Amino acid sequence: MDSIVVTGGGPLKGEIPIAGAKNACLALMPATILSDEPLTLTNAPRLSDIKTMTTLLQSLGAEASRLQDGQVLTMSSHALTSAHADYEIVRKMRASNLVLGPLVARMGHAEVSLPGGCAIGARPMDLHIHGLEKLGAEIDLRDGYLHAKAPKGLKGAMIDLDFASVGATENIVMAATLAKGTTVITNAAREPEIVDLVRCLRAMGAQIEGEGSDRIEVQGVDRLSGATHRVVTDRIELGTYMLAPAIAGGEVECLGGTLELVQSFVDRIERAGVSVKETSRGLMVSRTSERLSAVDVTTEPFPGFPTDLQAQLMAMLCTADGVSTLNETIFENRFMHAPELTRMGAEIDVQGGTATVTGVEKLRGAPVMATDLRASVSLILAGLAAEGETVVSRVYHLDRGYEHVVRKLEHVGARIERVKA
Repeated sequence: MDSIVVTGGGPLKGEIPIAGAKNACLALMPATILSDEPLTLTNAPRLSDIKTMTTLLQSLGAEASRLQDGQVLTMSSHALTSAHADYEIVRKMRASNLVLGPLVARMGHAEVSLPGGCAIGARPMDLHIHGLEKLGAEIDLRDGYLHAKAPKGLKGAMIDLDFASVGATENIVMAATLAKGTTVITNAAREPEIVDLVRCLRAMGAQIEGEGSDRIEVQGVDRLSGATHRVVTDRIELGTYMLAPAIAGGEVECLGGTLELVQSFVDRIERAGVSVKETSRGLMVSRTSERLSAVDVTTEPFPGFPTDLQAQLMAMLCTADGVSTLNETIFENRFMHAPELTRMGAEIDVQGGTATVTGVEKLRGAPVMATDLRASVSLILAGLAAEGETVVSRVYHLDRGYEHVVRKLEHVGARIERVKA
Protein backbone atom coordinates (compact mmCIF):
# COMPACT_ATOMS: atom_id res chain seq x y z
CA MET A 1 0.00 0.00 0.00
CA ASP A 2 1.47 3.37 -1.03
CA SER A 3 2.47 6.07 1.43
CA ILE A 4 3.37 9.75 1.13
CA VAL A 5 6.48 11.11 2.83
CA VAL A 6 6.58 14.81 3.72
CA THR A 7 9.64 16.57 5.10
CA GLY A 8 8.68 19.82 6.80
CA GLY A 9 10.42 23.16 6.72
CA GLY A 10 10.75 25.95 4.20
CA PRO A 11 8.19 28.33 2.66
CA LEU A 12 6.26 27.58 -0.52
CA LYS A 13 6.38 29.72 -3.65
CA GLY A 14 4.69 29.46 -7.02
CA GLU A 15 1.35 28.55 -8.51
CA ILE A 16 -1.02 25.59 -8.28
CA PRO A 17 -3.70 24.91 -10.93
CA ILE A 18 -7.02 23.94 -9.34
CA ALA A 19 -8.89 21.08 -10.99
CA GLY A 20 -12.55 20.80 -11.89
CA ALA A 21 -14.81 19.92 -8.98
CA LYS A 22 -15.04 16.23 -8.14
CA ASN A 23 -18.44 16.57 -6.48
CA ALA A 24 -19.80 18.61 -9.38
CA CYS A 25 -18.54 16.15 -11.99
CA LEU A 26 -20.01 13.18 -10.10
CA ALA A 27 -23.44 14.81 -10.29
CA LEU A 28 -23.04 15.93 -13.90
CA MET A 29 -22.12 12.49 -15.20
CA PRO A 30 -25.44 10.78 -14.33
CA ALA A 31 -27.22 13.59 -16.17
CA THR A 32 -26.24 11.80 -19.38
CA ILE A 33 -28.85 9.15 -18.50
CA LEU A 34 -31.59 11.76 -19.01
CA SER A 35 -30.88 12.13 -22.74
CA ASP A 36 -30.21 9.91 -25.73
CA GLU A 37 -27.81 12.54 -27.11
CA PRO A 38 -24.11 13.00 -26.17
CA LEU A 39 -23.06 14.97 -23.09
CA THR A 40 -19.50 16.31 -23.04
CA LEU A 41 -17.81 17.63 -19.90
CA THR A 42 -14.63 19.72 -20.07
CA ASN A 43 -12.33 20.52 -17.13
CA ALA A 44 -13.18 17.08 -15.71
CA PRO A 45 -10.86 16.03 -12.87
CA ARG A 46 -8.71 12.91 -13.28
CA LEU A 47 -9.67 10.97 -10.17
CA SER A 48 -10.50 7.43 -9.16
CA ASP A 49 -14.05 8.46 -8.20
CA ILE A 50 -14.60 9.67 -11.77
CA LYS A 51 -13.37 6.29 -13.03
CA THR A 52 -15.81 4.57 -10.69
CA MET A 53 -18.74 6.62 -11.99
CA THR A 54 -17.59 5.92 -15.56
CA THR A 55 -17.59 2.19 -14.82
CA LEU A 56 -21.07 2.45 -13.31
CA LEU A 57 -22.47 4.29 -16.34
CA GLN A 58 -20.87 1.77 -18.68
CA SER A 59 -22.47 -1.07 -16.70
CA LEU A 60 -25.83 0.50 -17.51
CA GLY A 61 -25.04 0.52 -21.22
CA ALA A 62 -23.86 4.11 -21.52
CA GLU A 63 -20.79 5.00 -23.54
CA ALA A 64 -18.12 7.01 -21.72
CA SER A 65 -14.56 7.88 -22.69
CA ARG A 66 -11.87 10.44 -21.92
CA LEU A 67 -10.17 12.71 -24.44
CA GLN A 68 -7.37 15.31 -24.31
CA ASP A 69 -5.31 14.02 -21.38
CA GLY A 70 -8.43 13.01 -19.53
CA GLN A 71 -9.87 16.47 -18.93
CA VAL A 72 -12.62 16.03 -21.53
CA LEU A 73 -15.21 13.38 -20.77
CA THR A 74 -17.71 12.41 -23.43
CA MET A 75 -20.76 10.25 -22.69
CA SER A 76 -23.82 8.95 -24.47
CA SER A 77 -26.84 7.04 -23.14
CA HIS A 78 -28.57 6.47 -26.44
CA ALA A 79 -28.66 2.71 -25.87
CA LEU A 80 -29.08 1.98 -22.17
CA THR A 81 -29.31 -1.74 -21.52
CA SER A 82 -29.78 -1.92 -17.75
CA ALA A 83 -31.21 -0.03 -14.77
CA HIS A 84 -29.30 -2.16 -12.23
CA ALA A 85 -26.52 -0.35 -10.35
CA ASP A 86 -24.54 -3.21 -8.87
CA TYR A 87 -23.25 -3.30 -5.31
CA GLU A 88 -19.69 -4.14 -6.39
CA ILE A 89 -19.45 -0.74 -8.10
CA VAL A 90 -21.74 1.37 -5.92
CA ARG A 91 -20.10 0.31 -2.64
CA LYS A 92 -16.92 2.15 -3.63
CA MET A 93 -18.48 5.62 -3.73
CA ARG A 94 -21.37 7.46 -2.12
CA ALA A 95 -22.16 9.53 -5.21
CA SER A 96 -23.19 6.37 -7.09
CA ASN A 97 -26.69 6.92 -5.70
CA LEU A 98 -27.07 9.85 -8.12
CA VAL A 99 -28.05 7.46 -10.92
CA LEU A 100 -31.28 6.65 -9.07
CA GLY A 101 -33.31 9.72 -10.05
CA PRO A 102 -32.19 9.83 -13.70
CA LEU A 103 -32.86 6.09 -14.18
CA VAL A 104 -36.38 6.29 -12.81
CA ALA A 105 -37.09 9.41 -14.88
CA ARG A 106 -35.73 7.99 -18.15
CA MET A 107 -36.46 4.26 -17.87
CA GLY A 108 -39.32 4.17 -15.38
CA HIS A 109 -37.52 1.82 -13.01
CA ALA A 110 -34.20 1.30 -11.24
CA GLU A 111 -32.38 -1.06 -8.90
CA VAL A 112 -29.60 0.77 -7.08
CA SER A 113 -27.48 -0.68 -4.31
CA LEU A 114 -27.15 1.29 -1.10
CA PRO A 115 -23.93 3.30 -1.50
CA GLY A 116 -20.51 3.30 0.15
CA GLY A 117 -17.75 5.91 0.37
CA CYS A 118 -15.75 7.40 3.24
CA ALA A 119 -16.66 6.20 6.73
CA ILE A 120 -17.51 9.66 8.08
CA GLY A 121 -21.13 9.17 8.99
CA ALA A 122 -24.34 7.37 8.15
CA ARG A 123 -25.59 9.75 5.43
CA PRO A 124 -28.89 7.90 4.91
CA MET A 125 -30.90 7.84 1.69
CA ASP A 126 -34.17 8.89 3.37
CA LEU A 127 -34.36 12.34 1.74
CA HIS A 128 -33.64 10.93 -1.73
CA ILE A 129 -36.39 8.34 -1.30
CA HIS A 130 -38.85 10.88 0.12
CA GLY A 131 -38.35 13.26 -2.80
CA LEU A 132 -38.67 10.62 -5.49
CA GLU A 133 -41.76 9.16 -3.83
CA LYS A 134 -43.31 12.63 -3.88
CA LEU A 135 -42.71 12.60 -7.64
CA GLY A 136 -44.65 9.35 -7.92
CA ALA A 137 -41.96 6.69 -7.66
CA GLU A 138 -42.65 3.54 -5.68
CA ILE A 139 -39.52 2.53 -3.73
CA ASP A 140 -38.76 -0.35 -1.41
CA LEU A 141 -35.56 -1.76 0.05
CA ARG A 142 -34.80 -5.43 -0.57
CA ASP A 143 -31.51 -7.28 -0.15
CA GLY A 144 -29.49 -4.07 0.11
CA TYR A 145 -30.98 -2.55 -3.07
CA LEU A 146 -33.41 0.30 -3.59
CA HIS A 147 -36.03 -1.00 -6.02
CA ALA A 148 -37.78 1.95 -7.63
CA LYS A 149 -40.45 2.12 -10.29
CA ALA A 150 -42.77 4.76 -11.70
CA PRO A 151 -45.47 2.81 -13.53
CA LYS A 152 -47.46 5.96 -14.27
CA GLY A 153 -44.42 8.16 -14.87
CA LEU A 154 -43.14 10.92 -12.62
CA LYS A 155 -45.29 13.95 -11.84
CA GLY A 156 -44.29 17.33 -10.47
CA ALA A 157 -44.77 17.89 -6.75
CA MET A 158 -44.04 20.18 -3.81
CA ILE A 159 -41.04 18.76 -1.93
CA ASP A 160 -39.81 20.23 1.34
CA LEU A 161 -36.48 18.76 2.46
CA ASP A 162 -35.96 18.28 6.20
CA PHE A 163 -32.27 18.99 5.65
CA ALA A 164 -30.59 20.87 2.81
CA SER A 165 -29.01 17.71 1.41
CA VAL A 166 -26.81 18.22 -1.64
CA GLY A 167 -27.24 14.68 -2.97
CA ALA A 168 -31.00 14.61 -2.44
CA THR A 169 -31.39 18.01 -4.13
CA GLU A 170 -29.36 16.78 -7.12
CA ASN A 171 -31.25 13.51 -7.44
CA ILE A 172 -34.65 15.20 -7.22
CA VAL A 173 -33.76 18.01 -9.65
CA MET A 174 -32.55 15.52 -12.26
CA ALA A 175 -35.63 13.34 -11.91
CA ALA A 176 -37.94 16.36 -12.05
CA THR A 177 -36.58 17.53 -15.42
CA LEU A 178 -38.54 14.72 -17.14
CA ALA A 179 -41.54 14.69 -14.78
CA LYS A 180 -44.89 16.00 -16.00
CA GLY A 181 -45.74 19.38 -14.53
CA THR A 182 -43.96 21.60 -12.03
CA THR A 183 -41.77 20.53 -9.13
CA VAL A 184 -40.85 22.94 -6.35
CA ILE A 185 -38.07 21.98 -3.92
CA THR A 186 -37.88 24.03 -0.72
CA ASN A 187 -34.97 23.98 1.71
CA ALA A 188 -32.93 22.97 -1.31
CA ALA A 189 -29.15 22.85 -0.98
CA ARG A 190 -27.40 25.93 -2.37
CA GLU A 191 -23.91 24.59 -3.10
CA PRO A 192 -22.00 25.72 -6.23
CA GLU A 193 -22.05 22.10 -7.42
CA ILE A 194 -25.86 22.28 -7.64
CA VAL A 195 -25.68 25.58 -9.50
CA ASP A 196 -23.26 23.90 -11.92
CA LEU A 197 -25.58 20.93 -12.40
CA VAL A 198 -28.55 23.18 -13.13
CA ARG A 199 -26.57 25.17 -15.67
CA CYS A 200 -25.68 21.95 -17.47
CA LEU A 201 -29.27 20.66 -17.36
CA ARG A 202 -30.49 23.99 -18.69
CA ALA A 203 -28.03 23.69 -21.58
CA MET A 204 -29.62 20.29 -22.24
CA GLY A 205 -33.07 21.92 -22.48
CA ALA A 206 -34.32 21.67 -18.90
CA GLN A 207 -36.49 24.46 -17.50
CA ILE A 208 -35.16 25.24 -14.02
CA GLU A 209 -35.11 28.39 -11.89
CA GLY A 210 -33.80 29.28 -8.47
CA GLU A 211 -30.44 27.48 -8.34
CA GLY A 212 -28.23 28.94 -5.64
CA SER A 213 -31.28 29.71 -3.47
CA ASP A 214 -33.21 27.46 -1.10
CA ARG A 215 -36.14 27.23 -3.52
CA ILE A 216 -35.70 25.51 -6.89
CA GLU A 217 -38.51 25.22 -9.41
CA VAL A 218 -38.41 22.69 -12.24
CA GLN A 219 -40.87 22.62 -15.12
CA GLY A 220 -40.74 19.15 -16.64
CA VAL A 221 -40.07 18.68 -20.35
CA ASP A 222 -40.63 15.73 -22.69
CA ARG A 223 -36.96 15.18 -23.51
CA LEU A 224 -33.49 16.61 -23.01
CA SER A 225 -30.84 17.08 -25.68
CA GLY A 226 -27.06 16.81 -25.57
CA ALA A 227 -24.71 19.58 -24.46
CA THR A 228 -21.12 20.56 -23.76
CA HIS A 229 -20.42 21.90 -20.29
CA ARG A 230 -17.31 23.04 -18.36
CA VAL A 231 -17.07 21.65 -14.82
CA VAL A 232 -16.83 24.35 -12.15
CA THR A 233 -13.58 24.81 -10.18
CA ASP A 234 -13.24 22.51 -7.17
CA ARG A 235 -13.76 24.74 -4.13
CA ILE A 236 -12.53 22.06 -1.74
CA GLU A 237 -9.28 21.51 -3.60
CA LEU A 238 -9.00 25.30 -3.81
CA GLY A 239 -9.39 25.73 -0.04
CA THR A 240 -6.99 22.86 0.62
CA TYR A 241 -4.16 24.37 -1.41
CA MET A 242 -4.86 27.84 -0.02
CA LEU A 243 -3.95 26.39 3.38
CA ALA A 244 -0.55 25.13 2.19
CA PRO A 245 1.23 28.54 2.33
CA ALA A 246 -0.83 29.45 5.42
CA ILE A 247 0.68 26.45 7.21
CA ALA A 248 4.17 26.32 5.69
CA GLY A 249 4.70 30.02 4.95
CA GLY A 250 5.41 31.62 1.60
CA GLU A 251 3.06 32.73 -1.19
CA VAL A 252 1.06 30.59 -3.60
CA GLU A 253 -1.31 31.59 -6.41
CA CYS A 254 -4.22 29.16 -6.80
CA LEU A 255 -5.12 29.31 -10.48
CA GLY A 256 -8.83 29.29 -11.33
CA GLY A 257 -9.94 30.15 -7.80
CA THR A 258 -12.64 32.74 -7.08
CA LEU A 259 -13.78 34.26 -3.80
CA GLU A 260 -17.44 33.41 -4.40
CA LEU A 261 -16.61 29.71 -4.15
CA VAL A 262 -14.91 29.96 -0.73
CA GLN A 263 -16.06 33.21 0.89
CA SER A 264 -16.95 31.79 4.32
CA PHE A 265 -13.65 29.87 4.38
CA VAL A 266 -11.71 32.99 3.43
CA ASP A 267 -13.43 34.98 6.18
CA ARG A 268 -12.11 32.51 8.77
CA ILE A 269 -8.54 32.19 7.55
CA GLU A 270 -8.19 35.97 7.15
CA ARG A 271 -9.16 36.33 10.82
CA ALA A 272 -6.37 33.89 11.59
CA GLY A 273 -3.82 36.03 9.77
CA VAL A 274 -3.83 34.74 6.20
CA SER A 275 -3.82 37.18 3.27
CA VAL A 276 -6.04 36.35 0.28
CA LYS A 277 -6.00 38.58 -2.78
CA GLU A 278 -7.79 38.18 -6.09
CA THR A 279 -5.63 38.18 -9.21
CA SER A 280 -6.42 38.00 -12.91
CA ARG A 281 -5.79 34.24 -12.79
CA GLY A 282 -7.04 33.18 -9.36
CA LEU A 283 -6.29 33.82 -5.70
CA MET A 284 -2.91 34.76 -4.17
CA VAL A 285 -2.46 33.42 -0.64
CA SER A 286 0.23 34.18 1.95
CA ARG A 287 0.70 34.24 5.71
CA THR A 288 0.86 37.75 7.16
CA SER A 289 2.56 36.96 10.48
CA GLU A 290 5.08 34.52 11.95
CA ARG A 291 2.34 32.73 13.86
CA LEU A 292 -1.35 32.58 13.04
CA SER A 293 -4.16 33.25 15.51
CA ALA A 294 -6.80 30.82 16.78
CA VAL A 295 -10.31 31.02 15.29
CA ASP A 296 -13.60 29.26 15.98
CA VAL A 297 -15.49 27.46 13.22
CA THR A 298 -18.86 25.75 12.84
CA THR A 299 -19.46 23.69 9.72
CA GLU A 300 -22.68 24.47 7.88
CA PRO A 301 -24.31 23.87 4.50
CA PHE A 302 -23.26 26.36 1.82
CA PRO A 303 -22.75 29.32 2.05
CA GLY A 304 -21.47 28.42 5.54
CA PHE A 305 -18.09 26.91 6.32
CA PRO A 306 -17.77 23.59 4.41
CA THR A 307 -17.39 20.36 6.33
CA ASP A 308 -15.00 19.17 3.62
CA LEU A 309 -12.46 21.80 4.75
CA GLN A 310 -12.75 21.20 8.49
CA ALA A 311 -9.91 18.64 8.72
CA GLN A 312 -7.54 20.83 6.69
CA LEU A 313 -8.29 23.90 8.80
CA MET A 314 -7.66 21.88 11.96
CA ALA A 315 -4.17 21.11 10.65
CA MET A 316 -3.52 24.84 10.36
CA LEU A 317 -4.94 25.63 13.80
CA CYS A 318 -2.68 23.04 15.49
CA THR A 319 0.13 25.64 15.50
CA ALA A 320 -1.98 28.80 15.82
CA ASP A 321 -1.65 31.03 18.88
CA GLY A 322 -4.52 30.35 21.30
CA VAL A 323 -7.43 27.96 21.56
CA SER A 324 -9.70 27.17 18.60
CA THR A 325 -13.06 25.43 18.70
CA LEU A 326 -14.36 23.45 15.73
CA ASN A 327 -18.00 22.39 15.77
CA GLU A 328 -18.91 19.69 13.23
CA THR A 329 -22.63 19.79 12.47
CA ILE A 330 -22.82 17.88 9.17
CA PHE A 331 -21.28 14.46 9.85
CA GLU A 332 -21.18 12.71 13.19
CA ASN A 333 -17.85 10.93 12.75
CA ARG A 334 -15.56 13.47 11.15
CA PHE A 335 -12.77 13.97 13.68
CA MET A 336 -10.89 10.75 12.90
CA HIS A 337 -7.89 12.82 11.84
CA ALA A 338 -7.57 14.34 15.34
CA PRO A 339 -5.79 11.32 16.95
CA GLU A 340 -3.33 11.24 14.04
CA LEU A 341 -2.56 14.95 14.42
CA THR A 342 -2.06 14.31 18.12
CA ARG A 343 0.63 11.79 17.20
CA MET A 344 2.44 14.75 15.62
CA GLY A 345 2.32 16.73 18.86
CA ALA A 346 -0.99 18.56 18.43
CA GLU A 347 -3.17 19.22 21.48
CA ILE A 348 -6.75 18.33 20.51
CA ASP A 349 -9.66 17.41 22.75
CA VAL A 350 -12.70 15.90 21.04
CA GLN A 351 -16.04 15.80 22.84
CA GLY A 352 -18.89 14.63 20.62
CA GLY A 353 -19.24 17.04 17.71
CA THR A 354 -16.76 19.59 19.10
CA ALA A 355 -12.98 19.62 18.84
CA THR A 356 -10.92 22.04 20.95
CA VAL A 357 -7.48 22.74 19.53
CA THR A 358 -4.81 24.37 21.70
CA GLY A 359 -2.07 25.65 19.45
CA VAL A 360 1.50 24.42 19.97
CA GLU A 361 4.75 25.99 18.81
CA LYS A 362 5.68 23.15 16.48
CA LEU A 363 4.43 19.82 15.19
CA ARG A 364 6.79 16.86 14.89
CA GLY A 365 6.92 14.45 12.00
CA ALA A 366 5.51 11.00 12.73
CA PRO A 367 4.02 7.94 11.02
CA VAL A 368 0.28 8.58 10.65
CA MET A 369 -2.64 6.84 8.97
CA ALA A 370 -5.24 8.41 6.68
CA THR A 371 -8.83 7.51 7.58
CA ASP A 372 -10.76 9.29 4.82
CA LEU A 373 -10.27 11.62 1.86
CA ARG A 374 -10.07 14.98 3.65
CA ALA A 375 -8.23 13.54 6.66
CA SER A 376 -5.55 12.29 4.24
CA VAL A 377 -4.71 15.71 2.92
CA SER A 378 -4.93 17.34 6.36
CA LEU A 379 -2.06 15.12 7.50
CA ILE A 380 -0.01 16.09 4.45
CA LEU A 381 -0.64 19.77 5.20
CA ALA A 382 0.41 19.28 8.82
CA GLY A 383 3.57 17.56 7.60
CA LEU A 384 4.56 20.65 5.58
CA ALA A 385 5.29 22.57 8.77
CA ALA A 386 6.31 19.72 11.09
CA GLU A 387 9.88 19.15 12.19
CA GLY A 388 11.31 16.08 10.49
CA GLU A 389 9.58 13.48 8.38
CA THR A 390 5.89 12.61 8.29
CA VAL A 391 4.85 9.33 6.67
CA VAL A 392 1.16 9.17 5.71
CA SER A 393 -0.12 5.66 5.02
CA ARG A 394 -3.37 4.48 3.38
CA VAL A 395 -3.21 7.33 0.87
CA TYR A 396 -5.48 5.55 -1.62
CA HIS A 397 -8.17 7.84 -0.19
CA LEU A 398 -6.34 10.79 -1.79
CA ASP A 399 -6.75 9.41 -5.28
CA ARG A 400 -10.52 9.73 -4.91
CA GLY A 401 -10.43 13.52 -4.57
CA TYR A 402 -7.04 15.11 -5.34
CA GLU A 403 -5.42 15.00 -8.74
CA HIS A 404 -1.58 14.94 -8.73
CA VAL A 405 -1.28 16.17 -5.11
CA VAL A 406 2.43 15.32 -4.88
CA ARG A 407 3.25 16.97 -8.20
CA LYS A 408 1.33 20.14 -7.33
CA LEU A 409 2.97 20.57 -3.94
CA GLU A 410 6.42 19.70 -5.32
CA HIS A 411 5.93 22.44 -7.92
CA VAL A 412 5.73 25.10 -5.19
CA GLY A 413 8.74 23.82 -3.24
CA ALA A 414 7.34 21.20 -0.86
CA ARG A 415 9.58 18.24 -0.06
CA ILE A 416 7.14 15.43 -0.69
CA GLU A 417 7.18 12.08 -2.45
CA ARG A 418 4.92 9.11 -2.96
CA VAL A 419 6.50 5.81 -2.03
CA LYS A 420 5.21 2.68 -3.71
CA ALA A 421 4.45 -0.27 -1.49
